[in-house]
Amino acid sequence: MEVKGVSRRVIVVRSPDQRFFEQAIFLLREDALHANAVTEEQVVRQARQAAAQYVQRTAQSPLPRRRVPGLAWFLLGAWTVGLAWCVTLFLG
Repeated sequence: MEVKGVSRRVIVVRSPDQRFFEQAIFLLREDALHANAVTEEQVVRQARQAAAQYVQRTAQSPLPRRRVPGLAWFLLGAWTVGLAWCVTLFLG
């Protein structure tokens, strides 16, 4: 594979809380600073805010539900069939 003429500006935001990530890398659009009339400080601030919002959403998301093991479903099904068999035996 050959790559020619690739030059990108990036912003690297280091995380103060490294439980979720060490750093976030944002690739700047080529016209980000010129077309939108923003300063570099504003772009860096927005990158930091985006990283902080991600950490907030991740930290507040509920824990994933545990799956019931296959053996538990098998035993529940066996118990249900056994109960149905007993009911039909005694009532039938």
